[in-house]
Amino acid sequence: MKNIIKGIVLAGMVLFASCSSQQSLQEYYVDNSENPNFIAIDVPASILKMDAVELTSTQEEAIESLRKFNLLAFKKTADNAAEYKVEKTKVKEILKGEDFVELMKINSQYGKGVIKYIGDEDAIDEVIIYGDSKDKGFALVRVLGKDMNPAHIVQLMQAIQKSDYDGAGLGEIGEFLKG
Repeated sequence: MKNIIKGIVLAGMVLFASCSSQQSLQEYYVDNSENPNFIAIDVPASILKMDAVELTSTQEEAIESLRKFNLLAFKKTADNAAEYKVEKTKVKEILKGEDFVELMKINSQYGKGVIKYIGDEDAIDEVIIYGDSKDKGFALVRVLGKDMNPAHIVQLMQAIQKSDYDGAGLGEIGEFLKG
């Protein structure tokens, strides 16, 4: 009898492990934070220095809902072009997951991207901004917050533009994102 129970428990664990075999975005960040092809940085929301900026009440609410940003970028070179393709495919597969709700697609002179979120429509916990360029590589930004509102994301972008934030404090990843 004990062997039957052990067998059922073991089978259940194997089944559970196989169901959750797709890597999460958080696991992807952790797994690649030490990879030399990636640039990784965690930034508190306070780095935006919004204190001196005159904001609307909606913009203030959007800023207050932020906690931090996780940035991960793959800097493409001639030597790592094959790995770039593999990593780009991995990220796109993760972002196809049912937890991610698409907010908008981005198509600019710099490349293509998408903005997605996790959470309820009126209480977002995480916004994911992904963009890639054939020449430069790709960047993945996780905006972590508490009860963020999708309507406030545009307000947040406007507030950041008002602040004249120049990327100070982002180091190497700031340069990557700029150019």
